Amino acid sequence: MTALVERHGLTPPARATRFTAMVVVASPFMRETLVRSLRGLGAAEVVEAGSLAEARIRARGPAQRDLAIVDGTLPDGSGINLITELRSLGWSRALVMSTSEDPYTVRAALASGVRAFLVTPSATHEPARQPAGSPTPGRTGRASGAQGLSAREIEVLQLVSDGRSNKEIGEALGLSALTVKSHLARIARKLGTGDRAEMVVVAMRASVVV
Repeated sequence: MTALVERHGLTPPARATRFTAMVVVASPFMRETLVRSLRGLGAAEVVEAGSLAEARIRARGPAQRDLAIVDGTLPDGSGINLITELRSLGWSRALVMSTSEDPYTVRAALASGVRAFLVTPSATHEPARQPAGSPTPGRTGRASGAQGLSAREIEVLQLVSDGRSNKEIGEALGLSALTVKSHLARIARKLGTGDRAEMVVVAMRASVVV
């Protein structure tokens, strides 16, 4: 898959604060994989749903509602439309998974308030198993690169995850837009991608950004 603060001198919040997540994905295999990953990142509770109807019921259960990961296409409708409903219920952070790179779909997702849009391969089948000794996904050089980010770069990346523009990031941190652009270029080199959404996803996987 392509998926979101460590302050100087402090441990990453993801390690200190337990969170509640919701996974709305039709594929049982993909859902199980995501649930396992979220628990590994510190999720105290993960709510699962395989359809819009199921999600609407289960979304009201947890008292704490931190992160929702939603498949863009569900058996009974659009997962993107579900995002707006989830946000109104208190799920403040949302991430959409989709096999489509259609720009209108991406724009609709961002307009609904998602933090990141992940373009994934087809999630209907279990991927082939890797030979013994092969690198484990999510533990490649990108995770190491995320750990090499400076405190200022992490602050910039956290604001990127909040959907801020370069100008807004500069205003928040007292930097010029050009300086923010330079920080983003260095972040891109360290993480191996210049795509803003993917940078956030890589940093989230490494527990650098939450």
